[in-house]
Amino acid sequence: MTVALKKWGNSLALRIPKDILNTLSINENSIMELSVNNGMLTIKPKSNTLLETLVSQINSENLHKEIETGGSVGNEEW
Repeated sequence: MTVALKKWGNSLALRIPKDILNTLSINENSIMELSVNNGMLTIKPKSNTLLETLVSQINSENLHKEIETGGSVGNEEW
């Protein structure tokens, strides 16, 4: 597949066709990792394991209650 780079402000933009987006499960806000090796540009989705991403997915349906672990062991004051 061949695509053209287009001007976007002071940069150039690459438009990715929808079927490729669907195949890679990426969307408008996906973080992509760019690298250059031996004169070739590689673009790949960055793993979404950042703490902020995980915390943003917490909701009332998947939030568990406090778990009792058996009380204090030493002279701690709780």
